[in-house]
Amino acid sequence: MNFTKFRLLIASFLFFTIISLAQVKNIGVPDIQNYKRTEYKGATQNWEIDQDKNGNLYFANNSGLIQFDGASWTLHLLPYFTSVRSVKVHPSERIYVGGYKEFGYFQADPKGKLKYTSLSKLLKSTNNQENDFVWKIHITKEEVIFQSFSRIYIFKDNKIKTIQAPKRFQFSFQLNNTIYIQDKALGLLEYKNEKLYPLKGTTALNNMEVWAMFKMPNNKILIATLEKGLFIYSNENIYPWETEANTFIRKNSSLGGVTIKDKFIVLNSVLNGIIISDLNGKIIQHIDRKKGLQNNTVLTSYIDNKNNLWLGLDNGIAFINESSPFTYFGFSYDISTVYASVIHDGYLYVATNQGVFYHTWNTAFKEDAFSLVEGTNTQTWNIQVIDNELICANNRGSIIIKGNKAVKTLDKNGCFGFKKIPNRPNYIIGSNYNGFALFEKTANGLEFRNQIQGFNKSSILFELDVNYLWLKKDEFLYQMELSEDLKRFKSIKVIHNLPQEKGIGSIQKINKNLYFQTNNQFYKYSKEQEAFFKDKKMTAIFKDIPTINSLSEDSKGNLWYVFNESLGELVKLADGNYKNVVAPFSNLTGNLVTNYLSVNTIDPENIFIGLTNGLAHYDSQLINNTVTKPNVFIRTFTYANDTLIYGNQTKINEKQSIPYASNHVKFTFSSPTYESLENVEYSYQLEPFDEKWSNWSTISVKEYTNLREGNYNMKVKVRNSYGIQSEVDIIPFTISPPWYRHPFAYITYFILILVGIYFISYRIKMKIRKNKYYETIEQRRLYLEKESKIRQEQYQLEKEIEKLKNDKLQIKILTKDKELVNNSLQVVKKNKILNGIIHKLKEIDTETFDESTKFQFNKLNKSITKEVNTDKSWKDLEKHIKNVHFEFLKRLKEKCPKISPRELDLATYLLMNMSTKEIAEIMNISNGGVELARYRLRKKLELNKKENLIGFLMSI
Repeated sequence: MNFTKFRLLIASFLFFTIISLAQVKNIGVPDIQNYKRTEYKGATQNWEIDQDKNGNLYFANNSGLIQFDGASWTLHLLPYFTSVRSVKVHPSERIYVGGYKEFGYFQADPKGKLKYTSLSKLLKSTNNQENDFVWKIHITKEEVIFQSFSRIYIFKDNKIKTIQAPKRFQFSFQLNNTIYIQDKALGLLEYKNEKLYPLKGTTALNNMEVWAMFKMPNNKILIATLEKGLFIYSNENIYPWETEANTFIRKNSSLGGVTIKDKFIVLNSVLNGIIISDLNGKIIQHIDRKKGLQNNTVLTSYIDNKNNLWLGLDNGIAFINESSPFTYFGFSYDISTVYASVIHDGYLYVATNQGVFYHTWNTAFKEDAFSLVEGTNTQTWNIQVIDNELICANNRGSIIIKGNKAVKTLDKNGCFGFKKIPNRPNYIIGSNYNGFALFEKTANGLEFRNQIQGFNKSSILFELDVNYLWLKKDEFLYQMELSEDLKRFKSIKVIHNLPQEKGIGSIQKINKNLYFQTNNQFYKYSKEQEAFFKDKKMTAIFKDIPTINSLSEDSKGNLWYVFNESLGELVKLADGNYKNVVAPFSNLTGNLVTNYLSVNTIDPENIFIGLTNGLAHYDSQLINNTVTKPNVFIRTFTYANDTLIYGNQTKINEKQSIPYASNHVKFTFSSPTYESLENVEYSYQLEPFDEKWSNWSTISVKEYTNLREGNYNMKVKVRNSYGIQSEVDIIPFTISPPWYRHPFAYITYFILILVGIYFISYRIKMKIRKNKYYETIEQRRLYLEKESKIRQEQYQLEKEIEKLKNDKLQIKILTKDKELVNNSLQVVKKNKILNGIIHKLKEIDTETFDESTKFQFNKLNKSITKEVNTDKSWKDLEKHIKNVHFEFLKRLKEKCPKISPRELDLATYLLMNMSTKEIAEIMNISNGGVELARYRLRKKLELNKKENLIGFLMSI
């Protein structure tokens, strides 16, 4: 039994080693990228493919010539929108194309744009009218040959010669430097020196359509026909190539193909995609629509400069990453999310969310899907080989599997996984949904012994050492000690944090030692000290690695870790050190199963990794053979309304000078790195504008606006999915300064400054002179103003003195008037008294007096009467008052023409500040009469209640 297994392993190893040298794997499906017509913006059918020295790909499409640079697709049209059937890139950087009644070439103009030149115009009009599709183009050292069904056209020395078909050509083929053409009447013809020579024994192909010819060992030629299958031409004989590949072609028809390093043959089919066979006709790969191809009709196939496969389909374009170390088992193999995998008894078993599936390990995977192990169709978390027994952990419990079916259920509690108990080789612990179960190895195999009591939490993350069972659940770490009879936990300790660290990241065994990890700091546990201590050696290994989420050691001692949903590997070297490998696994980022790292290492050529959408097969030995430094190009440089294209083979060496008005520039980048395009990243720097390189990004466009004048270098580099960086591509350019910052402008500015300085100095001198003149004038003016001001002040002073004198005089006059009025009032009082006396005297009866007395009495009476009648002091007073206040009375009369003389007198008395009593006596009226006269005066003067009458009179 062991010897048989050993032979199977040796055979599979040798087989996979041979396959890997040619870099075509017969296990799994390579990564396939389909491009629909909506992406490349052309018609459905693609007839031929070629590549230039820069890595740009060209597709002969029904809409025209399609160019792909890894970042963008460009459609180049032929005259009259002719469809293109053939394309071939010449070392001279010309891209020759053939279409319907049209052939010629595209070549980059001085600005890098592909321009078409028609060669069919060199034909005579009659020959051109008879022309049809040009199906094939062949390039020799001196000639370019265009082949249609009716003739071939030989372009040499800028002239075209034609060779008419003997009957009707089918297709032509170039093997090394020899060109073969099929004719419907003469069979295969060999082209030499502008002549055709029939190959003996090939007329048997006259009723067949030959679509491909391949060079085979021992000077044999493999011929692929449309419907009759594959034939070998050797020693002037044709016979069927009775192989597995021929059986496929007879069933599905052939549309040609291509060889891979002269070791493998790609055969296109009409009905069922492609096959890749070895030189013995054994099918290594079969890729069709079920495996991920978008269309089963393959019109053409091409091997690019990285040995990857391109397919021109009847509807679309496909890229197959044949040089990748990864292939995949996914929906086409009937498996989904994979949690674990293992090889046992010649079968590959995988634990998935739908159950356990298996596939024979020692046979090819090209067609057969995985099969479900009977009795396991439920969520399965793990599958393990323990003491040569295959046991799976799923929702239904712990199940023993033999061959293709489940044969025994050990425990019906849902289970996560199993581990052996150190120093107790006959016992196994399983983590189930209710805690932990104990299994014992017996003569009849594994048997369930008991559920371990005292703990009912469950998790897949557990390990055992000689003293404890360690379980990580949520953010806690549980340290549990088993009883001697293994029936219960006699102690349970909950640990929240590791020393000087927050939380617990993972627990794992590495080289049979148990480690506790958090934030890439690794610890061990000492039972004697009952404490954790840091392992500096293991911590140092992970020093420069991003913070890991989980860690696992494979069967070869390699360490696999997960960080940020990405995978990395520390490959163990012969000296015990580790080599960090991350780049190859970038394609798996985001596809790993969270918290369920599944890596099954059989040998370096066969490593299985569980994914959310299937299983990946990884051949670590292919990396060095397939990984090369990528190329990068600044594809276009756009400014103003002009665009320079740098990626079309021809280098534009002239340094561009851009006017300042067009200082808004745009660059596009490309890298003919077609593997995992979603992981191809660019970094750029515009010197001296950018201080440092930009962060890596998948964006292949960059714009700069409002750049200042100066010399610039636009630099770009690319990093492929393996993390390898390219050389830097550089485009120098200059932005001219605006006219106002041009050197001639600065010279003009300098001259203007000199002129300005002279003019300013002259103006300053003139200003100084003028200022001195104006200063003299100003001083004269100030002197005159001062003199005038003094005179004015003197005049004002005199006027003020005069006013003061007048005021003083006025005061004296008013005083005198007051005295005069008082004197007059005294006279009035005197006269009043005298009138009273006279009146009293009249009442005296003088008849009783004697004559003498009577005489004296009459004399006295006459004397008093005379005194009263002759006193003119009051009239003099009135006259005096009117003379003194003449101007006032005049102004008052002008202001109020209706005022009466008596009211004028009242106004005069009021102006003289006489009291009501005094006015009443002078005017011979009562006090009330004075108030009434005042009221009437206010009314005539139209004064309101708030205005003061005396103040108003004084203002006049």
